[in-house]
Amino acid sequence: MSILIGVQQVDFVPATELERLEALGGGAVASFTGIVRADAADTVALELETYPAMAEQALGAIAQTATERWPLLGVTMIHRYGRLPVGARIVLVGTASRHRGAAMEACAFLIDWAKTAAPFWKKEWQSDGAAHWVEPRAADDAAAAAWASRAPK
Repeated sequence: MSILIGVQQVDFVPATELERLEALGGGAVASFTGIVRADAADTVALELETYPAMAEQALGAIAQTATERWPLLGVTMIHRYGRLPVGARIVLVGTASRHRGAAMEACAFLIDWAKTAAPFWKKEWQSDGAAHWVEPRAADDAAAAAWASRAPK
């Protein structure tokens, strides 16, 4: 079992990270790459604040939960922090398994839980220099909560 957790300011290369998961010899690799988006026309950046060691620990616990629910060969979770411009990569979740169903479900589970359980605080910046904190979304909480009653395939 390979678990790689990264909480970092520097960018990552999805292809490199997915090659590591492919090298584990399973039959399936699933991934999700999150990109900073403009929620408003004048959004120019998203700033993420965190305590890296705390965030790594939280992401590691989420990854461990996934390995207990699905027959995974590997998990990669990389989350960036700092000020990131619109279009920048912000998060990568990758899973490797012998079968696609487990890889895909575990990947969805990991990103749903990471959005709600990992300690990241987001501030959206506008072109005029104004900024505001991004509030948690009820839809994200609902997506994470839905996994409690959902049995792995």
